[in-house]
Amino acid sequence: MQPTPEQSPHHAYPDHWEADVVLRDGGTARIRPITTDDAERLVSFYEQVSDESKYYRFFAPYPRLSAKDVHRFTHHDYVDRVGLAVTVGGEFIATVRYDRIDATGRPASAPADEAEVAFLVQDAHQGRGVASALLEHIAAVARERGIRRFAAEVLPANNKMIKVFRDAGYTQQRSFEDGSVHLTLDLEPTAESLAVQRAREQRAEARSVQRLIAPGSVAVIGTGRNPGGVGRTVLRNLLAAGFTGRTYAVNSAFAADQATIDGVPAHRSIGEISEPVDLAVVAVPADRVPEAVTDCGEHGVQGLVVLSAGYAEWGAEGRERQRELVRQARSYGMRIIGPNAFGVINNSDAVRLNASLAPESPAPGRIGLFTQSGAIGIALLSGLYRRGAGLSTFISAGNRADISGNDFLQYWYEDPDTDVALLYLESIGNPRKFTRLARRTAATKPVVVVKGARHSGSTPPGHAVPVSRIPDATVSALMRQAGVIRVDTVTEMVDAGLLLADQPLPAGPRIAILGNSESLGLLTYDACLAEGLRPRPPRDLTTAATPQDFRDALAEALADSNCDAVVVTAIPWVGENGEAESGDGEVLAAALRTAAATGPAKPVAVVHVEIGGLAEALAAATSTAAVPPVARASAPATPDASAAPARRTAPPTAPTALTAPTAPTRPSVPIAPGDGPTQQRSDTDPGDTPAVPVLGRIPAYPAAERAVRALAEAVKYAQWRRQAAVPGKVPEFLDDTIDEAGAAARIDALLGPDPDPRGRSLGHDEACELLGRYGITVRPTLPAPDPDAAVAAAARLGYPVALKTTAPHLRHRADLGGVRLDLANEAALRRAYGELTDLLGKPTELQPVVQSMAPRGVDTVVRATIDPAAGAVLSFGLAGAPSELLGDTAHRLVPATDRDAAELIRSIRAAPVLFGWRGSAPVDTAALEELLLRLSRLVDDHPEVVSVALEPVVVATQGLTVLGASVRLAPSPARTDLGPRRLPNY
Repeated sequence: MQPTPEQSPHHAYPDHWEADVVLRDGGTARIRPITTDDAERLVSFYEQVSDESKYYRFFAPYPRLSAKDVHRFTHHDYVDRVGLAVTVGGEFIATVRYDRIDATGRPASAPADEAEVAFLVQDAHQGRGVASALLEHIAAVARERGIRRFAAEVLPANNKMIKVFRDAGYTQQRSFEDGSVHLTLDLEPTAESLAVQRAREQRAEARSVQRLIAPGSVAVIGTGRNPGGVGRTVLRNLLAAGFTGRTYAVNSAFAADQATIDGVPAHRSIGEISEPVDLAVVAVPADRVPEAVTDCGEHGVQGLVVLSAGYAEWGAEGRERQRELVRQARSYGMRIIGPNAFGVINNSDAVRLNASLAPESPAPGRIGLFTQSGAIGIALLSGLYRRGAGLSTFISAGNRADISGNDFLQYWYEDPDTDVALLYLESIGNPRKFTRLARRTAATKPVVVVKGARHSGSTPPGHAVPVSRIPDATVSALMRQAGVIRVDTVTEMVDAGLLLADQPLPAGPRIAILGNSESLGLLTYDACLAEGLRPRPPRDLTTAATPQDFRDALAEALADSNCDAVVVTAIPWVGENGEAESGDGEVLAAALRTAAATGPAKPVAVVHVEIGGLAEALAAATSTAAVPPVARASAPATPDASAAPARRTAPPTAPTALTAPTAPTRPSVPIAPGDGPTQQRSDTDPGDTPAVPVLGRIPAYPAAERAVRALAEAVKYAQWRRQAAVPGKVPEFLDDTIDEAGAAARIDALLGPDPDPRGRSLGHDEACELLGRYGITVRPTLPAPDPDAAVAAAARLGYPVALKTTAPHLRHRADLGGVRLDLANEAALRRAYGELTDLLGKPTELQPVVQSMAPRGVDTVVRATIDPAAGAVLSFGLAGAPSELLGDTAHRLVPATDRDAAELIRSIRAAPVLFGWRGSAPVDTAALEELLLRLSRLVDDHPEVVSVALEPVVVATQGLTVLGASVRLAPSPARTDLGPRRLPNY
């Protein structure tokens, strides 16, 4: 919406204040500034507000707005007087305004930094979190306009409004004056206000997903009149899955007298359906989708799954069509999965929703699966189906114009039916938010990600994402810092997902290997070493081993306190006649599962070579209910568990295949430092019926490398979980070496009143001064435009000195002869100067400098950069070939904690050089960690610092020396992850 000529000519309409938000119940609304065109909307809105709410707003009966009121509430200068409205379907449902005031409470202009604020929410929309969202946005607007405090007068009986202010998390003061509560809120964000904002975001976005995947009723728009077609296929799948809610078929081409199709009520529009429709699956051509969306929005549909193609994947015209689709749906409070989606599946017994094109519906299970590709989704569903794995939910989001992987991480975070989250992502629309959500989710359940389209320029059509300048290896490192299990292929994702869903987390990297093939055991041993695990020598049971031998050996390995996980290898038995014995797979599976169920809770994986029925028998289960974790041990035992012993009819030496009363045995509570997973036991009292061992699925793999790689990912994830239970700290540096205010003032001065959006690189002295305000000292250098100047500089600095070129093409290139070290006297310096200019060029080209020698040590490189997609990234590596040629560089997100800094310098492959490799003296890694933390603090405090490179940093046995530094400044980029809640616009 644009301003009219009556708006203030000095302040244009602030369209960046417009935002789509998700409310507490999962519906969406739009927040925007109020303009003079809104007079009729304001009057209509006010007429629908109850007399009680009007009284709370104006402290007196106020049945209608006068013309003067309407003019005042719709005319703003967007600086001292601002009004925002929340709209659904284009109509107001709430308003908020502030008026800047002085110390006496009278209208004022800047520099007055206080404003009076007032809200009004339509009664029908109270309780949806509207006022809380409005407070976040009006506070952000006020801060932008130089207002630091809000004042509000609230009647004591208006408990809802008092609660909105009280729960916001801002620093506030309250007093009772003249019969009303006087509230003053400091608008500076606090840790509490940010936590409140993100908790509300999580609940709202999770609820918006729940509305889409757990509807009470579904309408398929575009159900074909003849068998086949997309709409008819979805309807068939809904019916085949046994959807527990109401189902409707919608097609404008249905005959007026057609009552049903496939036994489902048939209608020509949503408006003809007399009952509420929660979810609409849209399967009509793209040019007819707007009509369908309007029909849904005007009749209260809560969400859409748009299967229709012809959007951003078709180019610029389709991209604009997609944006308009999102705008239209959100204007009615609806969220979208798609367009170009494959559909959604929810296997919860209370829902049983299959609103997808999946040819095979997966079995119920504990894995949540999100994919942006329909083809990959089909492949994953098929692979999981063949391996007997079950899903809690499946989503194929297509172009993910609205609902994305971030939203499903919000949902899975608290979903009791999901133990493992698997995501195939071709793009990440909001990487900072993804990292934050993934870290929080990974602290309670594994998150496994495959990132497709990893290389620059290969973003899939239809995916609008921020352009990242960091390589994919850096993205992978940052994901791992957040606890995400990053794998390269969808096969590895399934392998890891099966292990994590069905087995407890390992307490460490010690792996026992046992089996009836020495060769297969050795292959497994080698694979463990390659993955950084600590395998024990394989135990060869010989080819004569029976299932009972496997059971005994597995039980013994699990009971061994020096073992954290077990890999069982198996090849077919060969009888006396040279043929494989029948039924070996089922019998062996029963033996292994019995041993795993009765022993300590440690992960078990099986590597098999062509044993018929083994993988299927190991994966068999009769229930997908989660095993109650330790923290929820009050759940009653299931009837299946109590009946399990009656089904064991075969003798112990030849047990039949056993089914599992409950599937996963992985605890879903965080692991305390030093603690391994705990065996799940019955919660019955000692006097009750003895607990029955849980016989869960054991994942089977056709190759040792695949099993070991999945196990290695579980080991690394478990270690991350243990560390995340006691997170690191960002040090305060209370030694007066950090001058945050002085650095901010200096940055403002360097950028100037009208900074270049492209930014500017600082000169050497400017960079050294700025770094010095954070306790980072750069060793002085003096220019040497000629030999005499070089000698004078050396006399000032003191011998021995180094002579270096600073020309961009020669900087840090000692291999080209641009650096001469340990020059002990004037003669050596003059000789080196002559050699340098003779070899490389004139002094004006080389720009030589003189620098005093630093103590000998290890040359390293420390960098920090602001990436548009990932945010601030701290990097470390050894100088020269290790980092430049081999890419041996480690990365962490800013702000870095003390633990991040310690891990950063230890995670490069060349780290042993820092710790006394081959008898050398260990260097001062504590000083290096402090430098990393100081640089992290600088870029975190000042987002205008978009790039810093400290090269080289020579780390000695005691202390370190920064020999070179470059800094680049630019206007502070917008931090959408710290502002008020808003949905992204792709």
